[in-house]
Amino acid sequence: MKRMHIHVGVESLDESIRFYSALFGAEPVKTMDDYAKWMLEDPRVNFAISTRPGKAGVDHLGLQVEEDSELEELRTRLRNAEMSVFDEGETLCCYARSDKSWVQDPAGIAWEAYKTMEDVQFFAAAAPADGDAECSPASEGQRAMPATSGGCCGGCSGYWCCARETPGAR
Repeated sequence: MKRMHIHVGVESLDESIRFYSALFGAEPVKTMDDYAKWMLEDPRVNFAISTRPGKAGVDHLGLQVEEDSELEELRTRLRNAEMSVFDEGETLCCYARSDKSWVQDPAGIAWEAYKTMEDVQFFAAAAPADGDAECSPASEGQRAMPATSGGCCGGCSGYWCCARETPGAR
């Protein structure tokens, strides 16, 4: 079963946790120093906030799946719609280990299709030491992809860091 994912950048985590907890009538299921997440059933949504994107507002949207077959179905739909699909593959982001693919809609909003395998105790895989640095050059078979909205958690100054491009990705 699929779940809508919304990630919003906020300036004050504590203030935002109070607001969204009141709005949803539920406390977050995960709270870190820079991140909080609600896994709601009504509406069925994975709603996350963080201070990481560097800007307030919607950072990215997505569809979270529970089964590998659902993820492959989403990837196929996106490719059939002639979208530029970037298969990031297995990655560590937002305190979780996930398998992700990214697209950008016609308005420039980043969307992710992903399956989460497990929780981890850090926000993202190793990011550049200098927060203003761009992604390092991609290794063979990989490339860094620009994202107007910051992509995955904004870990590399507005780039999806060195996401693996799988054969057949557009």
